[in-house]
Amino acid sequence: MIRVLLADDHQLVRMGLRALIDREDDMRVVGEADNGTQALARLRRDRPDVLLLDIRMPGMDGLELLRHIAADPALHAVRVVVVTTFEIDRYVFEALGAGAAGFILKDTAPAELAHAVRAAAGGNALLSPSVTRLLVTTFAERWSAPATVDGLDTLTGREREIAAWVATGRSNDEIADALFLSPATVRTHVARAMAKLNARTRAQLVVLAVRAGLAVRS
Repeated sequence: MIRVLLADDHQLVRMGLRALIDREDDMRVVGEADNGTQALARLRRDRPDVLLLDIRMPGMDGLELLRHIAADPALHAVRVVVVTTFEIDRYVFEALGAGAAGFILKDTAPAELAHAVRAAAGGNALLSPSVTRLLVTTFAERWSAPATVDGLDTLTGREREIAAWVATGRSNDEIADALFLSPATVRTHVARAMAKLNARTRAQLVVLAVRAGLAVRS
């Protein structure tokens, strides 16, 4: 059973999400919160598998909450899905950089919501290649020069290369085809790059690669 926590300051939104989730046989809502402080307390008490998170909340907002989650080893297994009104904005991008597994829209179809919860709980990527490319295209121009990324200097040449390919939105299979490697080898390099950069999710690896100015060599 996938255990889900809801964090949104609008009661009607929480009611709608609860109704959609609780009708699924393999998941249930274990708690609700209307602000980040309350959500953090419930996370530590209830230890859900997935947190559905609104970014714009009073007091401690979703971005600050994500930073608390990333800093707490006890919450490492919690997967966060941002629930937003906007497809692409700076808050979504920053949330992905802070460790969110992906995002869905508040008006998403019920089947897509259930799929997102299952994907997050299973540790799978929630961002399609097209969405990843849109994120990179939209926000790469925010940095006029590469930013310092902790751990970047510990990556091997191959790990840097793979991280750059991940930021293009390609899947592991597509990267393997482009570099004449096996998918298993690519997965290994992705996992090592994520560990060295302290990236909780593939989406966070994308953001870090963009900020570091990593680019695929033609």
